Amino acid sequence: MDSYLLDWANLLLRWLHVIVAIAWIGASFYFVWLDNHLLKPQAEDLKAKGVDGELWAVHGGGFYNPQKYMVAPANLPRELHWFYWESYWTWMSGFALFALLYLFNADTYLIDKRVHDWSAGAAVAAALGFLAGGWIVYDQICRRFGRKADGSIGNDGVVLGLVAVAIVAAAWGASQLFAGRAAFLITGAMIATMMSANVFFWIIPGQKQVIADMRAGRPVDPVHGQRGKQRSVHNTYFTLPVLIAMLSNHYGMLYSHPQNWLVLVLLMLVGALVRTWFVKRHKGVDAWPLLVAVVMLLAGLIAWLAPQPAMVPVTAAPALSAPATPGAASTGATATAADGKVSFETVKAIVAARCLACHNAALAPKRIQFHEPRLIEQHAAEIYQQVVVQKSMPLNNATGITDEERATLGRWFKER
Repeated sequence: MDSYLLDWANLLLRWLHVIVAIAWIGASFYFVWLDNHLLKPQAEDLKAKGVDGELWAVHGGGFYNPQKYMVAPANLPRELHWFYWESYWTWMSGFALFALLYLFNADTYLIDKRVHDWSAGAAVAAALGFLAGGWIVYDQICRRFGRKADGSIGNDGVVLGLVAVAIVAAAWGASQLFAGRAAFLITGAMIATMMSANVFFWIIPGQKQVIADMRAGRPVDPVHGQRGKQRSVHNTYFTLPVLIAMLSNHYGMLYSHPQNWLVLVLLMLVGALVRTWFVKRHKGVDAWPLLVAVVMLLAGLIAWLAPQPAMVPVTAAPALSAPATPGAASTGATATAADGKVSFETVKAIVAARCLACHNAALAPKRIQFHEPRLIEQHAAEIYQQVVVQKSMPLNNATGITDEERATLGRWFKER
């Protein structure tokens, strides 16, 4: 029952996370598009009211006329719509999911002893440190390098360049400490934390200060608007790199690569280039060379990660001579080695009977292969996660793996 309820918590948290993320990213994309399509008003009454830009749009059977005031209308409305709960709920739901799956199961999901052998507590502390440390480094870069000589907000080229270096360093560092899948997720979560922290610490407080000053009749410091705009622009460039980092950790061919940090960096670069194309396109700038660069980058990545032809033909196990069905007989009693542990021969027999039909040299979803003993060892964590913990593999239990066999694989993984 605990496992059943855990699956429901996983599903509902993941669903909530996707829903609020769509709302947040959609709002971000819309306002960037809106800013890039506003036209100077021609009507004298709009100029007199202080309208700096407007546009007309048609949607859903109606016409819309958004107007942007450089500072604010003379009579500030009491009711204002704020765009911040989308951000907060995206982060909170994402962190809850991260805690449920990774932090509470650090031995399984965070730690790969081949990468770094340490305790679960240390791994959890380091993962949290990445989230907090990423924000601190990013914020300091903005504070120290994001101002021009006259004190106004600017120098975004320098800021984004330094932030890119910091993210590359974080991706490399995570790949040296955590299991590949966790490294991808932690890097993406670190950037997402930077985005939500921008909203929480800078954008919303700055807007509230401007409104409070206006209603109190005090002079408005333009730095609040400048800083909010700067951080908002940063967030829009972070969105697609975060999305690809979160999606790519589901693909073993990516996170299990020896240079997985570089794979992640290149994927996030693709995301940043795509977002840049959108922004430039909205400004009416010819940005097709960016799409050419994206296609070339992806083509190079696909070619680089392509599997090499198998040197040794696969020897099919007798159990694979005919498709197994749910409820098929077990592969046999658990054989133990001299030290009392589950023998590797037992593990190979289970994998051959239940997994090898799909995960072999010729057919390998997500590049996960088990046709050689070293490959079984290499993907031990994935076997444990998918077969024992989540019980999501074999898919729909098409090969009829038994609970006894799952337990045997679990024992073997923990005894390694």
